[in-house]
Amino acid sequence: MLGPLPPVSTVADARVPAGADLLRRQNGAVVDTDEALRKWMVNTADKHGAAVMHVAGDDSGAAYAFSVGAWRRFGKPEVVVIGLPKEVAHAVVNTYVQRVGGGERFQPGQLYDGFLQGCPVTFEKVALQHYPEYLGSAFLVYNGPDFPAVQLIASSPDDGKFPWQPDAPGGFREYQPVLTDSGLPESWTPGTDGP
Repeated sequence: MLGPLPPVSTVADARVPAGADLLRRQNGAVVDTDEALRKWMVNTADKHGAAVMHVAGDDSGAAYAFSVGAWRRFGKPEVVVIGLPKEVAHAVVNTYVQRVGGGERFQPGQLYDGFLQGCPVTFEKVALQHYPEYLGSAFLVYNGPDFPAVQLIASSPDDGKFPWQPDAPGGFREYQPVLTDSGLPESWTPGTDGP
């Protein structure tokens, strides 16, 4: 069992598929090739457990963050979080990596605490169709989409509702889409064996 992991490192990403030659910032340095980014992610994962990739929100969707390295380091799925402020998303991904690095497993449809104060979260498997948009940079490390990923889905802060619930706050479903084929939970039945 591992001791506490140091904070996960971060790099800014962009809403483009892996393979596009972009200038990316990594802890103050510019990464100008996919190979340099791949090396940075691998080195960061080796040192810290995972790299955290942040993508700013725009007209096509909310901001999101994801891990790269949890599968490589610990044999646990990478994680995606959508719609949280950058610092909060970073802390949530970091907490996930530390917990899976310590051997914890997260089952889709179960409620978990300890990620966001006062907001239970659940997990769902990410459908392969969403990998290019939401996990594209990880393709550089895994040579494509051959790795598992889960989405950490937060409940609303005021009333603990999830995006698929009919009484969820307005716009919550659009702000935090569920990354399955249907856009709804598929690993469990809401209200029956999950939230």
